[in-house]
Amino acid sequence: MKKVLSTPDLDREAKLQAFDRLLTIMDELRENCPWDKKQTLESLRHLTIEETYELSDSILNGNLTEIKKELGDILLHIVFYARIASELKAFDITDVLNSICDKLIERHPHIYSDVIANDEETVKANWEKIKLKTGNKSVLEGVPKSLPALVKSIRIQDKARGVGFDWEKKEQVWQKVEEEMQEFKSEFNTDSSQPINSERAMAEFGDLLFSLVNYARFINIDPEEALERTNKKFIKRFQYLESESAKDGKKMGEMTLAEMDKYWERAKKI
Repeated sequence: MKKVLSTPDLDREAKLQAFDRLLTIMDELRENCPWDKKQTLESLRHLTIEETYELSDSILNGNLTEIKKELGDILLHIVFYARIASELKAFDITDVLNSICDKLIERHPHIYSDVIANDEETVKANWEKIKLKTGNKSVLEGVPKSLPALVKSIRIQDKARGVGFDWEKKEQVWQKVEEEMQEFKSEFNTDSSQPINSERAMAEFGDLLFSLVNYARFINIDPEEALERTNKKFIKRFQYLESESAKDGKKMGEMTLAEMDKYWERAKKI
């Protein structure tokens, strides 16, 4: 077994005290606050999802102050879930912490055992193999069904890659993108007198998106982040169009596309 070096942490006691303070406040709120007393695992679920998206926004904005705030909100939710579970005699925060510690040690044999892994890809491959040995019937079991489709496609491809099911070169992936593009286009190049088969067109468009996600992964682009950055850019430019045209006494919905394009081009220069 490899020797694991422990870096001295001069602030460890302060961290433990802060965590203990949170646990104490959680207990007090659960016992005394009408709102906190009513909450269940189910009622907190949608709030946790919302907090996670707020953290994502803060990260994309590069706002470290907001990231700290949102991490605190999520940590509160974790403690809250554990408190409710302890009331149900299921588990408590100690079990949660020990569970993740045990999992990390098991999934990192290159640190806590004699397995050798000198690069990220080997670490990922070992991770997926260990999961299969510990009960998972498929490497894709760890992909939540409720994930948004774009994020889900990224996770599916990452997990398949972890066991070696992947293209060897990015040029092969781009060839697949072009192939899927042609198949998608062919659905609209049929006899104009015949209606477009929307089911086939949707299927081909899905294949095209999946292949683009695959290519993005090969060139180290997070497609979810890339699309969200484009969304934010569009919102900023469109809101400029709205505000500036209003200053000129013009109304959205009454301008021609050419008129709106003038404001759009100005927005692109900001």
